[in-house]
Amino acid sequence: MTITLVLVIAMAVLFSCGVYLLLERSLTRMLLGFLLLGNALNLLLLIMSGAAGDPPIGGSAEGITDPLPQAFALTAIVITFAVSAFLLALIHRSWKLSRADEVEVDEADAAIGRDREDDDDADPEADFDPKAPEDADDPHERAPRPDQEATR
Repeated sequence: MTITLVLVIAMAVLFSCGVYLLLERSLTRMLLGFLLLGNALNLLLLIMSGAAGDPPIGGSAEGITDPLPQAFALTAIVITFAVSAFLLALIHRSWKLSRADEVEVDEADAAIGRDREDDDDADPEADFDPKAPEDADDPHERAPRPDQEATR
C-alpha cells in the first residue's frame, strides 16, 4: 500500500468517527468528534497538496508541491483550536450551571415535531381564514389611517 492510500483510509476513519461522536448527546463527545473532524480535514488537505517529499518552492516548475493547501491546513488548525476552546468553555459553563454533560430534549421542539406529524393537510395555506382573529393580524398589511376611515 502506498502512503497516500494509508492517509485516505485514516482520513475516512477519522471523518466517520468524528461524525458519529458529533451525533451524540454528550457535550464532551461532541467536542471529541469536532476535534476528529478537524484532524481529518487536515489530512485531506495534506493529501491534496501533492506528492510527498516535493518542495513547495523550487527552481523548476516540475516536482513542486502546491503551497496553498498547506496554508489552508495551517488555517484549519487555528480555526479548529479556536472553536475547540469555545466549545470547551461552553461545556465548562454547562457543567458549572447544571452539573450535566448531556443536551436535554427541548419539549417545545418535540411538541412542534409531533404537531407536524399529526398534520394531515399538505397545504398549510388551506386553513387560512382572513376573518379569523389569529389570521387577521398580518404585520405586512398596512392599517388604514384615521383620515382614510372617515372617507369610507
